[in-house]
Amino acid sequence: MTTEAGQAAALPGDRGRMSTEKDTGNEQDEKRVDALTAMRQAAAQLSEMLQCEPDSVSAVKATEDGWSADVEVVELERVPDTMSVLASYRVQLDRQGRLMSYERVHRYARGQIDRR
Repeated sequence: MTTEAGQAAALPGDRGRMSTEKDTGNEQDEKRVDALTAMRQAAAQLSEMLQCEPDSVSAVKATEDGWSADVEVVELERVPDTMSVLASYRVQLDRQGRLMSYERVHRYARGQIDRR
């Protein structure tokens, strides 16, 4: 129900609140996917962007804006397999698990030991 001025009128049970905003379903927009879904979506979307197969997801954590994940990707396959070149990408997802950004943070041979 609206008033002549186009404002939403208070309905019984609204406790006197009046609003000029329409319900756009923003509650659904704010719902966060779970960690497993974020992990899978990070790997799948990065793979689609880079046209490379993901090897693993080495980290996933919730952030204020959604999710951050580290995805290991095989960039160059070699024989023997220990000489294949992998890269670690940091992927930022929104709350619904959509890819917002990514960057390569480390590149290494599969057989290389992490010395950080």
